[in-house]
Amino acid sequence: MPADTMPPTPAPTRRLQSLDAYRGFVMLAMASGGLGLAEVAEHFPASETWKVLAYQSSHVEWSGCAFWDLIQPSFMFMVGVALPFSYAHRKSKGDSHAWITAHALYRSLVLVALGVFLYSMGRKQTNFTFVNVLAQIGLGYTFLFFLVNRPNWFVWAAALAILAGYWLAFALHPLPPSDFDPATVGVPADFEHYEGLFAHWNKNANFAADFDVWFLNQLPHEKPFRYNGGGYQTLNFIPSLATMIFGLLAGRLLMGPVAPWGKVLRLCVAGVAALAIGYLLGMYVCPVVKRIWTPSWAIFSTGWTLLMLAGFYCVIDVAGWRRWAFPLVVVGANSIAMYMLAETLHHFISDTLITHLDRPFQAVLGHGIFGGTYGPIVQSLSVLAILWSVCYWMWRKKIFIKI
Repeated sequence: MPADTMPPTPAPTRRLQSLDAYRGFVMLAMASGGLGLAEVAEHFPASETWKVLAYQSSHVEWSGCAFWDLIQPSFMFMVGVALPFSYAHRKSKGDSHAWITAHALYRSLVLVALGVFLYSMGRKQTNFTFVNVLAQIGLGYTFLFFLVNRPNWFVWAAALAILAGYWLAFALHPLPPSDFDPATVGVPADFEHYEGLFAHWNKNANFAADFDVWFLNQLPHEKPFRYNGGGYQTLNFIPSLATMIFGLLAGRLLMGPVAPWGKVLRLCVAGVAALAIGYLLGMYVCPVVKRIWTPSWAIFSTGWTLLMLAGFYCVIDVAGWRRWAFPLVVVGANSIAMYMLAETLHHFISDTLITHLDRPFQAVLGHGIFGGTYGPIVQSLSVLAILWSVCYWMWRKKIFIKI
């Protein structure tokens, strides 16, 4: 992607089926809850295959990367990819830049509100926390939108300045005193712990964690905020904004005049380069940690998202093999609906299936369909099938939830 070119002139564009398929794939993976693979793996402690499957279907505890850790960066990256297409479509319909800007701000506010709503379910009062993917996208989306008409060199400079500035904020932040007990912030003694420069990125003892102790306690809570159990932080939206910016640059490439196979090649080269750069940064600059979205993680995870986008784009939009992707497209075209359904109804659907399917089988056969070694997989697939069916019904009725 040349650094000295302006973004493409807005023009009517067809929807990229590969983008919907990629988005649908990520949403189905998220809604599956890991397909119960980690639970099944407990029955095969000596199997290396099941160990790998369990690892890839769970978040790593701190540093490193599993497939499951790539769900959120993929979703955020695709927000950036879709933005130039969305903007061009709105302009082609005659919408003014001011009106589209107002809608971007509205979208940001709604996404943040939805994120807070999801984390407040079942609580006695609003739970003001901003670490889930919807809230994180909302916090960064308006800033991303302000880059939509900027030249590529400016967009690149913005992404690099964000990552460098965020790294500096952590590196210059004072370390805890020598008698600091990690257990006071929910970190066990045997948890992964860094020394030297990397100590600035230890769990719940870093710049973003200290910011949340101050910031979140300015808002009403059931009890004072002390730490996030998973180590996730509000300020993650800043480096993850860089992830969305890289998506914006990829979207411009896909909209541009380069031949389709040339686009695939550039996405692949950029993906491999990002993996290499992210890995090297993770060795010498800061650890690769998704839970606090370190700059090395932002670049490393972008490498994987670029390669996955290249794969979907190559197979679906370039080679033209589209029929197989229909189940994914159905979900990708209604990704917000799928996310909300999975977050709000997953346990209800699961409990209902146990009541009306599993227990009757137990009474008749002596065992349920969700029990035994592979029961968690059957249960996860059953819930996923129902969620997909709702999206398919919405597809048939042409109901698409957009913000």
